[in-house]
Amino acid sequence: MGKVSRKRYGADFKAKVALEAIRGDSTLAELAAKHGVHQTVIADWKRQAIDGMTATFSGRSELAHGRNYTYSYRP
Repeated sequence: MGKVSRKRYGADFKAKVALEAIRGDSTLAELAAKHGVHQTVIADWKRQAIDGMTATFSGRSELAHGRNYTYSYRP
């Protein structure tokens, strides 16, 4: 019997499915059937997306990537 490898999903696909889960128009079970991904995986992607948004708005994301978005206004 051959080696079974895990399915890998791209970031764009994960973001699309996570956004659908966040919107809440469909249940996780419906999304799982629609996209062929287990609902637990979708719930994890949803949590990761929400955590990522929190980091973006708190400034942690810029620090993690070595960016500092400081704007100064000079008339």
